[in-house]
Amino acid sequence: MKFRDGMWIEGSGVRVSDDGSVADGGSVEVVLRSTRVITPGGTRAASVAVAGGRIAAVLPYDAAVPAGARLEDFGGDVLMPGLVDTHVHVNDPGRTEWEGFWTATRAAAAGGITTLVDMPLNSLPPTTTVDHLRTKQAVAAAKAHIDVGFWGGALPDNLKDLRPLHDAGVFGFKAFLSPSGVDEFPELDREQLARSMGEIASFGGLLIVHAEDPHHLAAAPQQGGPRYADFLASRPRGAEDTAIAHLIAEARRLDARVHVLHLSSSDALPLIAEARRAGVRLTVETCPHYLTLTAEEVPDGASEFKCCPPIREAANQDLLWQALADGTIDCVVTDHSPSTADLKTDDFATAWGGISGLQLSLPAVWTAARARGHGLEDVVRWMAARTAELVGLDDRKGAIEAGRDADFAVLAPDETFTVDPAALQHRNRVTAYAGRTLYGVVKSTWLRGRRIVAEGEFTEPKGRLLTRTP
Repeated sequence: MKFRDGMWIEGSGVRVSDDGSVADGGSVEVVLRSTRVITPGGTRAASVAVAGGRIAAVLPYDAAVPAGARLEDFGGDVLMPGLVDTHVHVNDPGRTEWEGFWTATRAAAAGGITTLVDMPLNSLPPTTTVDHLRTKQAVAAAKAHIDVGFWGGALPDNLKDLRPLHDAGVFGFKAFLSPSGVDEFPELDREQLARSMGEIASFGGLLIVHAEDPHHLAAAPQQGGPRYADFLASRPRGAEDTAIAHLIAEARRLDARVHVLHLSSSDALPLIAEARRAGVRLTVETCPHYLTLTAEEVPDGASEFKCCPPIREAANQDLLWQALADGTIDCVVTDHSPSTADLKTDDFATAWGGISGLQLSLPAVWTAARARGHGLEDVVRWMAARTAELVGLDDRKGAIEAGRDADFAVLAPDETFTVDPAALQHRNRVTAYAGRTLYGVVKSTWLRGRRIVAEGEFTEPKGRLLTRTP
């Protein structure tokens, strides 16, 4: 809901007069003030009034604080919307020793993330039936420090479950076109993909896809061992490019809405841009590790850098940044995919593929973005506004404006820190960012107007379980 001066904010009991003061101030609980508030209209000095867990108004910086309201003044630290991470593997229940809702959501909160959407695999059971969704929701309910939603899964044998899962509130359906790495979540072949995409399109759902072509992967050299160059050769760009081309063709044929997960190949960008110009309903994400790490710097045997698709060369990274800038890539998400440390062996062929990045995604992206001339407004667009839009939460999340949830991160953008794995909240503190100096210290994180973490101190879990809005 948009705000205009001199009007009541529906549902909040708050009136803002033409001069910017708040009337009936007893209903405003807290006012958050900063000289740098990132709003959809730009960054400015402002005071943000919060009532009933929502933003009641964005006011002039020196607006009077209503009687009974508490003022939180952040000085020159940036007040930005809490990030929305739509690609997280929590693994709970079933593989909770890899990660769990308690630790994952604490790590997210420490990194300025206030909403995450959990992937359907690596937990046991996977989120592929309504019963399995209810199991996962029951586990998450008491452990979530931030708001949590859920993706469903599209498997070869669960076509009948897709519409019931949609009706139960999942935000869309994930599918693999090549092996997922876990037996209970098999990939779709081309015929199965067409059936699933058609079914999901029939009820207006969203299909999100790990796009690597299995035939290209099978034909690539499979050396094994500790050399990163050998692993990179085993996951060629052509595997992504071919899979994305097929997705585009099927999305065009079926008029389906499709989202490409964790794009790493810059060679696919012209295909994506052309498809979007032609009206194909296609969106695309990339990840912090593709934007901040390069193949040239990965040490041999350092499988904390292993992910699929892989981290590619610096020249490839430059083109991903260009695509973010011009809008070909829509958003940036973590693809937080942790495991226990023992699964990160020095053999790239057999080590678990996944990078843990929840707590560090904002400073990692901001460090690289500022070096390339981007501002925090860009980061907010990529990691909050567009991710909220992807899952249909843009009426509630992803921006500082009246009517949205009062979810915030307070960031000191010019302060630096050196990544110490022992300081991370992830259950397993294996990180590709160890020892790196990053810009951007998250001073506090707020969920619906309540501070949930500050200076490493957490409140009790306050997160809610989210479902897709019908």
